[in-house]
Amino acid sequence: MSGVVDKVVVVTGAGGGLGRSYARFLAANGALVVVNDLGGARDGSGAGSQAADAVVDEIRSAGGRAVPNYDSVADPDGAAAIIATAIDEFGAVHGVVSNAGILRDGAFHKMTAESWDSVQKVHLYGGYNVIRAAWPHFREQSFGRIVVATSTSGLYGNFGQANYSAAKAGLIGLINTLAIEGAKYSITANAVAPLAATRMTADIAPQELLDKLDPELVAPAVGYLVSEENQDTASVFVVGGGLVQRVAQFQNDGVTFASPPTLEEIATRWSQISDMSDAKPGRNPV
Repeated sequence: MSGVVDKVVVVTGAGGGLGRSYARFLAANGALVVVNDLGGARDGSGAGSQAADAVVDEIRSAGGRAVPNYDSVADPDGAAAIIATAIDEFGAVHGVVSNAGILRDGAFHKMTAESWDSVQKVHLYGGYNVIRAAWPHFREQSFGRIVVATSTSGLYGNFGQANYSAAKAGLIGLINTLAIEGAKYSITANAVAPLAATRMTADIAPQELLDKLDPELVAPAVGYLVSEENQDTASVFVVGGGLVQRVAQFQNDGVTFASPPTLEEIATRWSQISDMSDAKPGRNPV
């Protein structure tokens, strides 16, 4: 199994938590890793080089190959610089793990436009920016592996996280289309919804649950999705606490009306329209 040996992989938000685990796992399995981290606080404020440098030092001390990068994924020029680091230092880019993120939680009726925008720019725009910068290289070499960090909040919602949930759900839509457009270039695009104890989840989940959610348990699934062997695409996996689980959208047979139904007619058939007892995997009918 060639796995990720000699593959150049960019991991964003790799200065701590899950990103650190991904970068270390990939490097331990032979990948050449760009460790990107802005070095800011959980809410996105501030910046620094220490976080990325520390992870690079860990990787190099263990015999792996890695270089740091401190640019912001929220800035298109910063994202381009991240990919340029891979090209300049290692001569190629084969995979992107879009993991960088921030939190600006708050109930929807209290959410400010600034809190909404800042989360979208890092998670959704950040994913777009970095992948878009890598995309021409993937197409030219007819190979690419994309993994984005979605969330169970994006899949199912979570109180106080409307901005975060919307961004994470948006990333699923992004990988679904990238999987279609990248298929003939051997580019796969998948999403992982990680369950892990990090600074992002420190005050969100009970400690007894966090104690079971070591970030190291998520990294192997991400490593596989970046590997040469992986052929899965447009798939979403919930990973945490030892569990690796695929989730997907489903659809039922629905009800077809020969002409626009009246309000009463559609109300009469609504139980059948909403019944998912015989549902099948969903697909785009177009």
